[in-house]
Amino acid sequence: MDFDLMAYFVNINQQMNYTRNNFQRPTYDAFALTDRLLMKNFRLSKELTQYLINILKPYIVVDSRLSSIDIQTKVLVALNFFATGSYQTSVGNSRLMNLSQSSVSRCVKEVVAALNQPEIFNTWVKFPSNIQELDEVRNEFYKKTEFAGVIGCLDCTHIAIVSPSKNLNLVENQYPEYMYVNRKSYHSINVQLVCDSNLKVLNVSALFPGSTHDVHIWNNSNVSIMLEELHAHNYSDYFLLGDSGYPLRPWLLTPIAQPTTAAEENYNKNQMYVRSVIERCNGVLKMRFRCLLKDRVLHYKPEKATAIINACTVLHNMCIERNIVEVIDETVEDFDLGMYHNQEPLNEHVNDNRNRNLMLGRRQRDRIVGFLQNRNLIQP
Repeated sequence: MDFDLMAYFVNINQQMNYTRNNFQRPTYDAFALTDRLLMKNFRLSKELTQYLINILKPYIVVDSRLSSIDIQTKVLVALNFFATGSYQTSVGNSRLMNLSQSSVSRCVKEVVAALNQPEIFNTWVKFPSNIQELDEVRNEFYKKTEFAGVIGCLDCTHIAIVSPSKNLNLVENQYPEYMYVNRKSYHSINVQLVCDSNLKVLNVSALFPGSTHDVHIWNNSNVSIMLEELHAHNYSDYFLLGDSGYPLRPWLLTPIAQPTTAAEENYNKNQMYVRSVIERCNGVLKMRFRCLLKDRVLHYKPEKATAIINACTVLHNMCIERNIVEVIDETVEDFDLGMYHNQEPLNEHVNDNRNRNLMLGRRQRDRIVGFLQNRNLIQP
């Protein structure tokens, strides 16, 4: 236990009076912690934590029983679970909570459900819905990277879960148990993320089991449909960046598999540099909310794990918008971020003459290759 936390408990124990036959459990005021300790335990600042409590109030029921758990405690319990990835029993037994495992489970369930409410989730995790919003994201990318046209970076990451039931049903899991086993041979959900240049998640899809190919998730994504529609209406200056496992399209630019010129090498170098933002986003998300790390493993059924992933994404975006500092944990030396880049690159030459979108994608990419090369020639 560090000195600040020890001093806090010594002080609070001196102030609290325990009375027999008082059915209210003794609690500690987390807001009396130092800013550093509150961030360490809950990942949010005091101001952001209070904001979160306020916006969740309409969605979390607190009954009138004397022994009922107040909304502040419920939110703090859930935040501590997200932040540490600890099992619920250890969270409940902490000096800040003093709750049973079943109470902790209910708290996490209620807070996760509240964060998944459309009024909250769609406010904090949203892809640009008009040209003005697209321009804002694109301009931010250009200011930071000088790579014109980028409105987001795309990749998938795996979130480990316990082996789901082998009894297939639409309530517990819509896919057979074996489909959750990914290429690294553990059960997971394959989560698609799209982020902006500030590491804010613009879109998350946590609906598919671990064996699902990234391309299948992308092809079933609302973002893919929206961007294709955008280009069909001649808004062609907006695109995402993805790795070579994705299909080249005018709205999704991938690396050149076998570059033959200096200009193509330069494009690949720049494309990889800009695209690295999605890897950093994934790393910040998982280190901030360590329940998503592979060695923690979400002990929930797939649909509940999906809801937890969505909830952590909402909280991550809140932290990004409020400029909450990234969590650096020097005790973690080796962990699996769940991004696999050993997929075979898609063959761009298959059905080349018959695939109009591939042809347009190559034309779009060639245009960017030329733009980046000319920029290098102009610069001193």
